[in-house]
Amino acid sequence: MSATTRQRKKSFLGSLVIPVASAAVLGYFAFHAVNGEFGMAGRERLDRQVAQLEAELADITSAREHLATRVALLRPESLDPDMVDERARVILNVVQADELIIMRGRSVAAR
Repeated sequence: MSATTRQRKKSFLGSLVIPVASAAVLGYFAFHAVNGEFGMAGRERLDRQVAQLEAELADITSAREHLATRVALLRPESLDPDMVDERARVILNVVQADELIIMRGRSVAAR
């Protein structure tokens, strides 16, 4: 038997396997870097949500401070007679005979 070596010519499709697979993997990661949960689009979505929640926090904080101020006026150590008079009139729904009554909407009277 003679010793012959067999050489094969590389096929065109065989030479494309590694570049196509690499491009697919690169495309996958590029897509998720832009559109993924923590990608660029996700980052913008999170930034909008952070801004919205910070605005809501500012509103709630100011409302809390307003309520804390009103509660401080009703404490026995620093009792404000005008505040006591106002709350008594709202709760008991009473007025003096010589006073003029101006009816407001329910939301204003509830404060």
